[in-house]
Amino acid sequence: MEELKALFEEIFHIDLVQAVWSNPRGGEIQKVKVRPVELKGSLYFQFESFTKTQVFHKNLEADAAAQEMCVLAQQFKQLQMVTLQEEYSVLISKKGKVNVRKKKRDKVAQQAKNYAHNKAKNYILQEGTAVPFLIDLGVMTHEGRIVSAKSDKFRQMNRFLEFIEDILPQLAKDRELTILDFGCGKSYLTFAMYYYLHELKGYDIRVIGLDLKKDVIAHCSALAQKYGYEKLTFLHGGIADYEGVSEVDMVVTLHACDTATDYALAKEVGWNAKVILSVPCCQHELNRQIQNEMLSPVLDYGLLKERFAALLTDGLRAKYLESKGYETQVLEFIDMEHTPKNILLRAVKSKKMNTVRVRKCQEDIRSCEECFGVHPTLGKLL
Repeated sequence: MEELKALFEEIFHIDLVQAVWSNPRGGEIQKVKVRPVELKGSLYFQFESFTKTQVFHKNLEADAAAQEMCVLAQQFKQLQMVTLQEEYSVLISKKGKVNVRKKKRDKVAQQAKNYAHNKAKNYILQEGTAVPFLIDLGVMTHEGRIVSAKSDKFRQMNRFLEFIEDILPQLAKDRELTILDFGCGKSYLTFAMYYYLHELKGYDIRVIGLDLKKDVIAHCSALAQKYGYEKLTFLHGGIADYEGVSEVDMVVTLHACDTATDYALAKEVGWNAKVILSVPCCQHELNRQIQNEMLSPVLDYGLLKERFAALLTDGLRAKYLESKGYETQVLEFIDMEHTPKNILLRAVKSKKMNTVRVRKCQEDIRSCEECFGVHPTLGKLL
């Protein structure tokens, strides 16, 4: 370990770019990332520790950082470390034997190191460029700066647009596209979607936002008219009753509560939507139904049962979409302002879903529902 201690003390005073601890010996921490940051004009090293569900940060000066690395060497079996000049691979055996491999980097970084903790990210919506709807919604100043209290909302909008950016090849560009946003609320993401697809990417789109709050719909309609967004319409109404279209290209459903998500997904499948983006919320239905004697050590506890039922609900929803010909992904979104739910279902209509794969999905669904004694609304609707 003395060899490692000397190495850490040298590197943390010179040219560390990044270090990653992995393969833990036990405990909750699964991985630790280390990188240099500049805080108030001084050099620190940020330790980013990952559990299965959370991330923790702490910033240490060079000497303390080197000591922390020695502590982590007792907790992990593997370290990958990069400096400006070299790459290190460190393996630590159960008995504490250290094996260090070092090699020169193929290409030495040509640019000066940037330790800035808040360096600009490559966002789709860039800070510094004033966007009218972001100003009116209180996210951005007239000078293009992000309002600090709305920084999370700004990141959320960009994350949402990244999900759309990934599926752009699935959207036709030679005709008008119809996009629905169920439960649009204040419509931060609705405006962002319209601005991105129409103003930045040049798609011919018709976007319809639907919500139950009349005052919100009136406000959003006035803003759309103000910006000259002629094909952005806001309507008052609920998900289950909407019959305004017969076929759509993309449907967005964010934080529709409990079975409202199921009614929305069923409608989207019925409309043969090419793309579905859904962030479910408040999955209570299966929590009331679920029964499994083998899992009683989990289900006997209300909080654990609630979380398990939510995962079961969304897993079955994803599988139901696959059974209807969709390539479905379960992705991590960014927490909403009023709910910690951060799972996003992204489903894209696919020709790859042949009869064999569809049948397999149906069998998996049936086995799972029988195992837990559940009967999801989405299954009944489909």
